[in-house]
Parts: sequence; structure tokens; C-alpha cells
Amino acid sequence: MSGGPLVVLVGPMGSGKSTVGALLAERLGVPYRDTDADIVAAEGRAVSDIFVEDGEPHFRALERAAVRAGLAEHTGVLALGGGAVLDEGTRVLLTPHPVVYLSMDVEEAVRRVGLNTARPLLAVNPRRQWRELMEARRHLYTEVARAVVVTDGRTPEEVAQAVLDVLELKDA
Repeated sequence: MSGGPLVVLVGPMGSGKSTVGALLAERLGVPYRDTDADIVAAEGRAVSDIFVEDGEPHFRALERAAVRAGLAEHTGVLALGGGAVLDEGTRVLLTPHPVVYLSMDVEEAVRRVGLNTARPLLAVNPRRQWRELMEARRHLYTEVARAVVVTDGRTPEEVAQAVLDVLELKDA
């Protein structure tokens, strides 16, 4: 495949997409881009504010556009928001790309993000909602991924190395 991102990271909130993505970009000598950050920059407000003020459907439309732009324009490491895979069109667009699913269990999610209420989809009973989100999304992450890297109990550096290894990429 020519053009497009060198690596695309997908996975649930807190799986380390942003942290690992930045490390990968640094190690590969390429730029890093996060579609949620693109949305925040374009809208001038936090993702949680977009959810509250305009609703999830509006956010998902913004997300689809951000992912489409990132896949078309970006040549480095691209991290997608946790729910980006919900869109069938996005899943189709991901098909030719080197997608890695960063997976983790609920206990790891609790350790990393505390399942705090700043996450709009986890505002009430976060542990149960996280499990439900994962039940709905896990097969979609797996569907789009060329490889799965388990992040539980690993440092961001270890996860980045595992991604490099699984995609057979070399440091810059």
C-alpha cells in the first residue's frame, strides 16, 4: 500500500493509543496525529462538551470526517478515538491500512483512567458501562486490526516495541 498512515492505532479509551502513538512516531521518525485531538482543535471544545452540547450522533459525524481526513492525509502514526470503529464506512476505509488494536481488560482500564466521569460514555456506573462498550466494540476492533497487542501490565515503551515487532517496523 502506498500513502496513508504507517500505523493506525485503535482500541478502547485508556488503552494507550495517544501515549503509545506518540512514542511510535518518535521512534519511527514520523509525525503523530490523533483524530480526537483534530476534532477538539476544529471545534474549540472538549469531546465531552461536544457529547453534552450536541449529542453523540453529531460527535460521530465529526469523528467520521476526522478519520477520513487522517487516513487520506497523514503518513505517520494515527490514533483513532475509541468509538471510531462503530461506523461501517470507517471500518471499510481502514481495510488497507496497518491497524493495530491495543487491547486491555476492565481492571487495567480502572488502573489507567479510573473510569472517571470525564469520559462521556462512562458517566454512570463506569465499570459496567466500560464492559458493555467493550462487548459492543471488541469484535469491531478485531475486525479492522491486522494485529492485536495486549497492553495489560505493560509500559508504554513495551507496547510501542510490541507494535513495531508485530508490524515488522524498524526504528528510524
